[in-house]
Amino acid sequence: MIHLTRGTEHYHQTQGWLSTYHHFSFNDYYDPQNTNWAALRVLNEDVIAPATGFPLHPHRDMEIITYVLSGELKHEDSMGNAGITRAGEVQYMGAGSGVLHAEFNASKENPVHLLQMWVIPNKENLKPVWENKMITREEKTNHWLCVVSPDQKDGAKLSIHQKAKFYVSILKKGEKLTWNPTYEKQYLFLVHGNIRLNTHTLFTQDAARIAGEKTLTMTALENSHIVAWDLIDVEMDE
Repeated sequence: MIHLTRGTEHYHQTQGWLSTYHHFSFNDYYDPQNTNWAALRVLNEDVIAPATGFPLHPHRDMEIITYVLSGELKHEDSMGNAGITRAGEVQYMGAGSGVLHAEFNASKENPVHLLQMWVIPNKENLKPVWENKMITREEKTNHWLCVVSPDQKDGAKLSIHQKAKFYVSILKKGEKLTWNPTYEKQYLFLVHGNIRLNTHTLFTQDAARIAGEKTLTMTALENSHIVAWDLIDVEMDE
């Protein structure tokens, strides 16, 4: 099963300093039929204006992955961590037993464009952690690069507390990738471009909810930037 959500169907909100698209229920947007896809609880596409951002706020028991598409994101938290995640980098924060953090556009001139994704962990009250990793353009060009996994197998740069894997690819026009997922459900988002996913055609900002597909083939009809999650349904350890 492959079910498409077109880019125009994502909930969109602007607040002057923030333009955001919510793929699932979040803050002011609530749809009881659209709260998550398997263990993926949040996928927000944010554009944050220069020198603005989210002031100090709490999180708990959530695995938070931020993929910066352009610009620079500044992070500070109650664990004493501080850093800047730049375009092409991925930031991981395991909120665990609780953490306060703030995120701001580090630039006074340019917006920062990012994807923030929350995965429901398989354990609660873990020790909070934060780190970020660089992904080179070469690593993900015409490759299906595993960035996050539960055990850092498949060459993943980061590990999270859930049976979930996060992939990225920049696929040039005419190139093809074949993916044999590990888990039972997937969520694919086309950041930009035009691809064929098995028999379906996706355009910029389209997403696909996938279940029960043993093989997925992606063909770039133009230069494309793809991200995807490979997921199990939510598991909570005793």
